[in-house]
Amino acid sequence: MKFHQVEPEVAGGWGEGTVARREPGRPPVVERLHHVFDGWMGDELLETTPCFIVTEGLAEAIRAAGLSGVTFDAVEVGVSETFVELQPATVLPSWVWMKVEGVAGRDDFGLSPALILVVSDRALAVLGDRIVEAVVSPF
Repeated sequence: MKFHQVEPEVAGGWGEGTVARREPGRPPVVERLHHVFDGWMGDELLETTPCFIVTEGLAEAIRAAGLSGVTFDAVEVGVSETFVELQPATVLPSWVWMKVEGVAGRDDFGLSPALILVVSDRALAVLGDRIVEAVVSPF
C-alpha cells in the first residue's frame, strides 16, 4: 500500500476556548479544541496544527470505510470578524475534531515527525474531491 502526505487547507486557527498544554521541544497537547474560521474555501478536512477538523459527513465516510488511525471528538466552532466581512453568506457545515492517533506509513491515518498528515491509498480515496485545496505528495 502506498502512503501520501496531505497538507490540508488552513481556514482559521485556535479560538479562546482551546485548552492546550505546551512543553518545551514538544508539540502542544490539545485537550479541548475551539476552531475559529477566518475564511473557508470549501474543503472538508482542515488543519490548525497539530489538530485537524472534518465535516460530520466526512467523519461518517471515514467510519463507514473502516479506516484506522483516527478517532473523533467534539470541536467548538466559531467565525472571526474577517470571516463575517468576507463571506457573510457562507453557512458552515457541522464539524468534528479528527484526532490522528495512528502511525504514519502503517495505519490509514498517521502523523509524520514534522506533524504532517500521512494517509494510505484507501484513506486518500475516501478524502477524494473533499480536499481540492490540500497539497498531496508521496510519503
